[in-house]
Amino acid sequence: METIKDLFIIGPGPSSSHTIGPHKAALDFIKNLNKDGTDEIIVTLYGSLALTGKGHLTDKTINDVLCDYKHTINFNYSLKNLSHPNTLKFQAYEDNRIIKERTYYSVGGGKIVTDLNNMEGNEVYDLNSFDSIKKYLIDNKMTLIDYINKKEDKNLDEYLNKVFDKMLDSVESNLRKDGLIPGNLQISRVAKTIYENALKLDSNEEKFLMLITSFAYAAVEGNACGELVVTAPTCGSSGIVPSLLYYEYKYNNVPKSRIIDSLKIAGIFGNLCKKNASISGAVLGCQAEVGVASCMASAALCYIHGLSLYQIEYGAEVALEHFLGLTCDPVEGYVQIPCIERNGIGALRSYNSYLYAKNIAPFRHNKVSFDDVVEAMKMTGESLNSDYKETSEGGLAKVIK
Repeated sequence: METIKDLFIIGPGPSSSHTIGPHKAALDFIKNLNKDGTDEIIVTLYGSLALTGKGHLTDKTINDVLCDYKHTINFNYSLKNLSHPNTLKFQAYEDNRIIKERTYYSVGGGKIVTDLNNMEGNEVYDLNSFDSIKKYLIDNKMTLIDYINKKEDKNLDEYLNKVFDKMLDSVESNLRKDGLIPGNLQISRVAKTIYENALKLDSNEEKFLMLITSFAYAAVEGNACGELVVTAPTCGSSGIVPSLLYYEYKYNNVPKSRIIDSLKIAGIFGNLCKKNASISGAVLGCQAEVGVASCMASAALCYIHGLSLYQIEYGAEVALEHFLGLTCDPVEGYVQIPCIERNGIGALRSYNSYLYAKNIAPFRHNKVSFDDVVEAMKMTGESLNSDYKETSEGGLAKVIK
């Protein structure tokens, strides 16, 4: 598996696969390209990138990179004969002939590749299942944190500090903002209102749940506005992990060092999903985004509160299992409906899964392992009709007018 640094990327919203990935692809294409010898660049977006590209600002982020070149962006809406649903092609022309051509695949979480048979990146983990990791920990009398620190480079803590600082900023800055989220849907920001009303509630339990909700809404509303966010593991699910870690840090006074270690735990579980299935809504539906984010957040909570390795796995497994089959159906291609509300629900599901791990796991050994659920997620996502995988052609995207 790759370094968990590649899971937590700071980049522009609203979509890691539709914004950050194409942004990287455009930068890569013009690298070493002779500007004076280039008359025009033609960019073609295929599949999900075309179908939801306008709402996800795919064309805008490419325009920003290619602003010094004459260029045209074409949208090919067909999903037929595509090797990957997030495909884009760049062609540079001089004197009506192609002088450079490259096809990219945005495979999720902001990662791009040019060869789907060679998707390996910065591989630092040689174990690719949680069962094999558990065995290694037992055989070597190590903790999961020890294992992560052994495999990652010495700069991981410094990097994750920057990641968490950005998460804090995403929550706090957007708790102060009002107004409409850009786009045709005319959706109002509500995180500030949810937060202010939560503070007035008499019930501590209800107050807690609404505070968590407001933090999740805040982060993902900022994402929907195209702000810089942290992929956790994607832009579309960027409110779930920050919401719970923000509460633990600000309200439960959990030391920042423990928060950073909890991000490592979350990262391992996200990485296992990324390696063995996908974190792309265009590939496996929203179970691969909100579902994976929820499992990551639950694992982080379990670690923060000192639960056992088995309980951490239990929390991650429960959170992911009960998002199996969740479709990706953004209305008009915007990361707004159902994405913002879904992040709030995902945050609460993460907390409930932590409670199950804390209070049920000690009394019954779960026959369903985390690895089992990841495999089930992959099979489930592959069997989903393409209408429900970030094409805006099914589900809520079809019935909301």
